[in-house]
Amino acid sequence: MVYDCFGAGQRVAQVTFGGRDWRREPDTAERMFAVFGVMRALHELLWYLREAVGLRPSEDLHGAMVDTEKLASGDADDLLAVDVDAHRQRVNALLSRTSELVRADALGDSLGDSLGDSLGDSLGGGPGPVLRGADLVGADRRGANLRGANMRGALLIGANLGGADLSLADLTGADLRGANLAGANLASALFVTQSQLDAASGDARTAIPPSLHRPAHW
Repeated sequence: MVYDCFGAGQRVAQVTFGGRDWRREPDTAERMFAVFGVMRALHELLWYLREAVGLRPSEDLHGAMVDTEKLASGDADDLLAVDVDAHRQRVNALLSRTSELVRADALGDSLGDSLGDSLGDSLGGGPGPVLRGADLVGADRRGANLRGANMRGALLIGANLGGADLSLADLTGADLRGANLAGANLASALFVTQSQLDAASGDARTAIPPSLHRPAHW
């Protein structure tokens, strides 16, 4: 119900396969589905890269966008030959570094100017709490100060984050299914997707990023 293909399905059907319909041409289905898996990953990376460029433009980020778009523009054979994991690792390194610098700058970290791009290594992922990949399933974090936290890939299924301050928290890939965001502040949280909000519960008091919309079920 909250799945987002980031526009990959339309591109595969209308561009890569030139408008062919696997329902009418079942013999194309297996190949089209395989290509879609690659395209979806590339489109997701493009979404994150555009967000990152909006936060802190850099030549590296622009270059990664160009490279990712070039991969996505290939034909079916080219797409099936893409090493998605390797490309994702390269892009994620840039996204992580961007997140660290943005959070440090915004939170007034005194080390920001002197450490530059090495900031993340010395701070362990940024100036806030480091909860990257943390298992917080069902955790009670009501009213928690998670400002500037690194929560990339954190498992927050069913967690209670009511009233929590998630300002500038990096929520890349965090699993928010069933999480309670009532009254939480995500207005400046980094890399929040619409599908993450749709998977969670919130209310009229929940502050969300301006580029996203409040889910109807809230």
